[in-house]
Amino acid sequence: MAKIKPLADYLLIEPLAKETTTPSGIVIPDTAKEKPQEGKIIATGPGKKDDKGNTVPMEVKVGDIVMYKKWGGTEIKVEGKEHLLVKEEDVLAIVEK
Repeated sequence: MAKIKPLADYLLIEPLAKETTTPSGIVIPDTAKEKPQEGKIIATGPGKKDDKGNTVPMEVKVGDIVMYKKWGGTEIKVEGKEHLLVKEEDVLAIVEK
């Protein structure tokens, strides 16, 4: 099993799949779906350094469900599953359910 440990203020996010059926029962094919903008944080870096060399801690943590910029991040595959490496500044919100 590959272990990915992000550096600095990067996050490893597993995108969450959206509903594939509309409320009226229409099934949306994969090719027509938009990229998800919500995902679960799988791993975090330690945080970025400020101008004095001090590490600024991350505002998010492993397990948080977050919303991120639509075109943010770098897509990678981990054990055959799509993941994103995203800078913390590209995370827009934490989703509380």
